[in-house]
Amino acid sequence: MTTDKNAGTRIVINPTTRTMGASQVEVRVKAGRVVDARCGATVFRGFELILRDRDPRDAAYITQRICGICPTAHATAASFAVEDLAGIRPPHNGNLLRNLIFAGDLLQNHIRHFYLFTVPDYVRVPEIRPLTPPSTTDCRLPRAENQRLIDNYFQSIDVSRKAYEIDALLGGKAPHPHGILPGGGSVPVTAITVLNLLSIVKTIYRFIEERMLPDVYTLAEHYPEYFEIGARGVDFLNFGLFPVDPEASAHHFPGAAMIGGRKEAVDSGEISEHLRYTHFEGAPVEHPSRGDTRPNPDKPGGYSWAKAPRYRGRALEGGPLAQLWTCGDYRRGVSVLDRLIARVLLSREVAGLMRKWLTALKPGRPVFSHFQVPKSGVGVGLTGAMRGPLGHWLEVEGGRIKHYQIITPTAWNFSPHDDQGGPGPVEEALIGTPVADPNEPVEIGRVLHSFDPCMSCVAHVIVVDRPVPDRVIVF
Repeated sequence: MTTDKNAGTRIVINPTTRTMGASQVEVRVKAGRVVDARCGATVFRGFELILRDRDPRDAAYITQRICGICPTAHATAASFAVEDLAGIRPPHNGNLLRNLIFAGDLLQNHIRHFYLFTVPDYVRVPEIRPLTPPSTTDCRLPRAENQRLIDNYFQSIDVSRKAYEIDALLGGKAPHPHGILPGGGSVPVTAITVLNLLSIVKTIYRFIEERMLPDVYTLAEHYPEYFEIGARGVDFLNFGLFPVDPEASAHHFPGAAMIGGRKEAVDSGEISEHLRYTHFEGAPVEHPSRGDTRPNPDKPGGYSWAKAPRYRGRALEGGPLAQLWTCGDYRRGVSVLDRLIARVLLSREVAGLMRKWLTALKPGRPVFSHFQVPKSGVGVGLTGAMRGPLGHWLEVEGGRIKHYQIITPTAWNFSPHDDQGGPGPVEEALIGTPVADPNEPVEIGRVLHSFDPCMSCVAHVIVVDRPVPDRVIVF
């Protein structure tokens, strides 16, 4: 942390979550409020380059390695892209199996995020690692309620593990299951598997209903100002999440864009990526189907390994709040607490849907549609995901991948400035955040964590000779 009379106090937070680095947030605080923010992804991995010249069917497996907490989202988007290329759809069981595996992963993610990343920002934690040192002294819950959240924190670990059992039973293993692939699924449906999964989903649903939901409302009761902190406009993007049938004629969470509060159908042709403040070379603004991956760690002005995606030139937010807002299931506001509550409400809805999908499975019926990969062509795979809209753009030539581009949900949310200097959603949400004590800027951490940043997803070569920040604060 450094202080300048004119520029204010500079605070650098790295890493931004309790599990890993690969991200950095730099803010300026003046008169007790954030006046400027820059969010940067600090690692380049180059998955689009890794995919070149490979069989398109490999994409569903390789892109899962982008992330260990949400691999099924990438498997789903990659499968959609190849199916779009080949002009095929999965059978009835295949569509339901993909939904179930994806949903199991979504639930384990949201349960882990709420308890492991969020709860320690607000409660008195036990003096054990990794909870010590605590991230805040601003703990307001009465002793009994505080203890209840701590008890549920530890129980959530087992519940999230049960969600992973779903992926292991239907997809072979978790994380990075083998059961989501172009054409459908890979594991035949049996009656005993359905019965086992119904029991698991019932346990998860009960935990969300009886513990997770009351816990998030307890935080809302004792931290009501966070209905105002982390606010921004009603600018959301959601690609359809969970097809209702193999033809994807509709989605359980329909895709839509909210532009200044006005809802419209998504036009993927309106998506562009800005490079001015990134560590990438290329056309300053380009559609992902034509975009390139040309890293330059020494590019002047660059501060992030994330490109800056925009929709009609606007920075749109994704995630559970966007997914519920665009379908009309939640319309209270846009803030830290709204994001947390929406994540829990969405989890409950998804757990309920899983019970319906399980009973709709038809044991003994096909789970996979056979197909031939075209020698050339293009495909697009769009899906909602744990943190928002995920897109895969694919071009094939000679039966091999010629071009592949990915825009992840955290690339939308954790975006750097665009070419006009406009901030990304997290950067915008941080502006105006009050900071009571620059030595303990827990308010900044709470805003960041409300977005559930996944930096392994957003970064697509660590440079060791970079200057070390004056002070690094770990949340």
